Amino acid sequence: MTTAIIIIIVIVVIVIAVAAYLMSKRRTEQRRVHADRLREEAATQRGTIDSSRQEAAESEARAEVARAEAERAEQRAAEARQGLHVDEARQEDSLRKADALDPDVDHKADGYSPTDPRRPGEHRDTP
Repeated sequence: MTTAIIIIIVIVVIVIAVAAYLMSKRRTEQRRVHADRLREEAATQRGTIDSSRQEAAESEARAEVARAEAERAEQRAAEARQGLHVDEARQEDSLRKADALDPDVDHKADGYSPTDPRRPGEHRDTP
């Protein structure tokens, strides 16, 4: 009977080993099929990626155009500010000349600043 038990144990071990091998083979095949499905899904996304890449390139090109336009606008604004400063300096020069001629304005006083009688709130320095 001991030999019969050993044979039964060997057969059971062989059956378990064969079952484990078949399950492993089945699991491997399932993983292979799943990997193929994932690759197919990735391949279908290629069109979306190409479209996204083109959209990104177009957006970058539009942004570059906008940056260049903003740069030109900033340059025009700087030129306009410079023109304003020149105009203000000319006006101040004219006001200083007028104040120097006006006997009612002490243009040599310590707190002197040019006056523009057309601007409300400004007053002339008087002696």
